[in-house]
Amino acid sequence: MNLELSEEQTAVRRLARDFVDREIAPNVVAWDRAEEVDRAIVKKLGEVGFLGLTIDEEYGGSGGDHLAYCLVTEELGRGDSSVRGIVSVSLGLVAKTLAARGSEEQKRRWLPGLTSGELVGCFGLTEPGTGSDAGNLTTRAVRDGDDYVINGTKMFITNGTWADVVLLFARSTDVPGHKGVTAFLVPTGTPGLTRRTIHGKLGLRGQATAELVLEDVRVPASAMLGEEGKGFSVAMSALAKGRMSVAAGCVGIAQAALDAAVRYAGEREQFGKPIAQHQLVQELISDIAVDVDAARLLTLAGRRPDRPRAPLRRRVLQGQAVRLGGRRTRREQRPPGLRRLRLHRRVPGGQTAARRPGDDALRGHEPDPETGHRAGADRGFGVLSTT
Repeated sequence: MNLELSEEQTAVRRLARDFVDREIAPNVVAWDRAEEVDRAIVKKLGEVGFLGLTIDEEYGGSGGDHLAYCLVTEELGRGDSSVRGIVSVSLGLVAKTLAARGSEEQKRRWLPGLTSGELVGCFGLTEPGTGSDAGNLTTRAVRDGDDYVINGTKMFITNGTWADVVLLFARSTDVPGHKGVTAFLVPTGTPGLTRRTIHGKLGLRGQATAELVLEDVRVPASAMLGEEGKGFSVAMSALAKGRMSVAAGCVGIAQAALDAAVRYAGEREQFGKPIAQHQLVQELISDIAVDVDAARLLTLAGRRPDRPRAPLRRRVLQGQAVRLGGRRTRREQRPPGLRRLRLHRRVPGGQTAARRPGDDALRGHEPDPETGHRAGADRGFGVLSTT
């Protein structure tokens, strides 16, 4: 699998990085304390094309592929995951689903505004008593002539108080389970729909998270997205596409943590030198760096929700196999080759950190089968390679 970035993808990543450093990073602490992101960021995201990634230009999108989408959401996650969530939901869950399953009329009504940042979308699936068990929704949509009347409550809805349209899921038939769920596009200005901002969150504090209450909300049958009773498949397809941005955003968070650790290690001094020059700190930083790179590669490998599952599963298993070289398994279970693989890790300064003195199996030296003596044991460290 070739993960070499094209010139266009490299330019997209650079654009996203510059955008984050200029528009997000200077404000993230203030937004977190205020529990509110400046809403002007949405229009700025639209102006640079981030809200139109993977959407056809015919509908106001900026094109691009899922790899570019992941590159952008990683950088946004590095800056502020609350901002990344705006894109993951309004574009990843709502606009992408509209582009894939909406009627021509629905696409032309909603997509140009969603991709430009003039409009914001939210995903109305979670309920107070129903999270991942999406097949047992209690929100009801009852047919009344040419309309549907919707009643119910949605909880923890990202973009909920900002959104102009809700991709909402409700039970429209008496068929039990997921077969009775239908998807609707509900304008948030519809009478009977009220929203309440949820404050006091542990994380994603700047994100506009809301409770939505629907009381006799009337929408025309043309607001239905897809076929009646097929809403569960709409939701699962949307979530499959949306999860890649969550994974990429988490890689961005990890990268930000690594950057902060490296910066601090270069500034903080102990015993007459920066702690980055101490071998244990080098080891800790190298562990983080390898894990961040592994997470990034696995995310990019799974960026296509329509790719065959077997190759991705093999990559996941390969990733788990590499972890066998770590401290999470019994020593005798670690293949010798992987033990050495864990020993040699690049860290800033061109050195490869040795393992901790107490972790014998990871020093790169196996005990002599006759004497039991292991080379380097008296020195208490493994081989320190320089490159």
